[in-house]
Formats: sequence, C-alpha cells, structure tokens
Amino acid sequence: MRRQTLVAAAALIALATPTLAQSVAPPAGPAAAAAEAPQAPMTAAERKTVIETLAKTLEDNFVFPDVAKKYAAMLRANLASGAYDQLADPKDFAKRVTADLQAVSPDGHLRLALMSAFRGPPPGTAPMHGGAPLGLDETKMIGDVMYLDFNGFPGDPEEVKALRTFMLAHADAKAVIIDSRHNHGGGLDEIDVMAALLYPQRTTLVRMDTRAAVAVAHGDPLGNAPTIVKQPSPPEFDRRDHIAIPDPVEHRLSHVPVYYLVSHKTASAGEHAALVFKRTHRATLVGETTYGAGHYGGVEPIGDRFAAFIPVGRTYDPDTNWDWEGKGVAPDVAVPADQALDKALELAKAAGAHPN
Repeated sequence: MRRQTLVAAAALIALATPTLAQSVAPPAGPAAAAAEAPQAPMTAAERKTVIETLAKTLEDNFVFPDVAKKYAAMLRANLASGAYDQLADPKDFAKRVTADLQAVSPDGHLRLALMSAFRGPPPGTAPMHGGAPLGLDETKMIGDVMYLDFNGFPGDPEEVKALRTFMLAHADAKAVIIDSRHNHGGGLDEIDVMAALLYPQRTTLVRMDTRAAVAVAHGDPLGNAPTIVKQPSPPEFDRRDHIAIPDPVEHRLSHVPVYYLVSHKTASAGEHAALVFKRTHRATLVGETTYGAGHYGGVEPIGDRFAAFIPVGRTYDPDTNWDWEGKGVAPDVAVPADQALDKALELAKAAGAHPN
C-alpha cells in the first residue's frame, strides 16, 4: 500500500495522509501564472480567521501536545496584542507567523504559506536535482557495484516496481551504493523494497510515534503494510515500528557492503533511511550531515488561501530515543558531498568489489 502520499500539483493533501516529506514539481502553465498572480491585501477578519484556525489545528494535531499548546498560546497572544495588524501582504504575514512559530520551538517542516508554495521543494531544501520529478533518478552498474540514485521516495507503483526489478536483475552485485545526496523525502515504499533484499533477517529499523488524536480522527496514518507494526504506547501517541522483512527467495544482496550517500540537502524520508542504515549498521553513511527535518506530517488548508505543513509524528531510534530533528544524521565517513561517490567506490573496492 502506498503511504505518505505526496501533494498533487493541483491540490493539497489533508492530515489523513501524513508525509515524510513535502516535495513535488512546481506548477506550470496556468497554474504557475496563478501562483504568481498578485494577492489581494489581507483584512483584519482574514488575519483573525487564519490565526485562530492555525492555533486550533496545531493544538489538535502537532506531534507534541505540550509544544502545540505553546504555539497556540503565542499565536493568540500576538493576535490579541495587534502584532499582526500591519501585515496586509499575505506572504509577509505567512513569513512572520512562521518565524514566530520557529522562535517558540524550531521544526524543520512546520510553516504557514500560501497554498501555491506547497507545490515546490520542502522548506529549507534546494531545488530538486536537475529539475527532475521525485523518484529513482538513475540505476546502473559500475563494474560489479550496483548504483541507485534517488532524488525522492514518492512511492509511485511503477517506480517501486522498476527499483525491485533492477535490484533482482543485478542481485549478483558485490556492493550497493544508494545515492540520497539530493533526496527530498517522500514515503517508505522504496525503503521497504531495498530493505527486503539487503537485510538477511527480520529487523526492527526505527520507531514512529504519531499524535494519537490524528490516528483517532483519520484512521491509521501510516497505512497497513506488514512492515509497519503497532507497539504499546502512551495515550498521546500511536506507536509503530518500521521493520525489514527479508525477501523469501532472493538473498544474494543480504550480506554485500552497502554505502548510503548523504549531504546537507538529504531531508525527511531520505534521513529516515539514513537512520535506518546507521542504527542497524547495515550501510556505511558517506558524505555530510543531513538536513535535520525529522517530523513527518501533512499539509492542512488554513483559511481560504493559506495552508500549513503540520508535523504529526516523529521517527527515532527505539533504543536511545534519539531523532535527527534539528540535528541531522551524521555520516560514518565524512567527506564533501561531491566527493561521496568516489569515496564510496574506493571503500567498495577495498571491500572486494571491482568498480570500473
């Protein structure tokens, strides 16, 4: 089942389908023109509606209830004090509200913006690699080393099928390099496909806590895939473990060296995979510390022309409670991002592979 569905070009997702990242191609043609069209000035009534709606949405859905209350209290206090009264430009208003939220408690995904803004890359990340759609950018063999290049994990069924087909066709590879240096995130389907072929036994990868109110209101937010296993949890959270389930037949890749390439631009689900591989010691991370956006969520309309990315859950190491929000996942072998592939090939060669 496809999970954490990305935003469509013409519509926003609701909290019923949280995402690990928020990144799709920017609008084109008439949609692009509409996104750039001059915006009417805000009225006092609109500002009030947006602030009150955002405060309530955060209280009901933000991953940490105590932090949600602080966000909401700040927004209502600022509204009452007239802090937003002079902000007639919608973009300036959204930037100010976002800055106020981040000042209370920084979060790599949380922001308010015009709805059109959520058709681009996630906040704080660079434009998509080469302008290409999210997904599997390139697959090839470098000698006997398998190379998989992702700029996102969109969970597209055809792309997921192509990934598995390529890995099965080259399961005699002597090493695997997974390039996520430009990975803006997405969902878990691509990770599950790779994990099934790379892990020799059933393995707990990471843990995911979703705000319980979201699960109650919208149903299971992470889908019903067998790789998402419900765990006992405190009342404020719906807790799941993300696990690897080995392929029942193909095992040739389950013991070969794996290298996961990362950069400061690697975000969200790209970082999820980084923690998976680092925590389980199944891959060597090569490159730079990742971006640090670790709270997954979804885009919720706020008023008539605004929307907010609301983080509803966190992913973390179940043994240490550590997550990468605001910190990023550090590489095992630190090199500048543009040198990471060469370094991984060097490491693969030292491990017995024969790249050209």
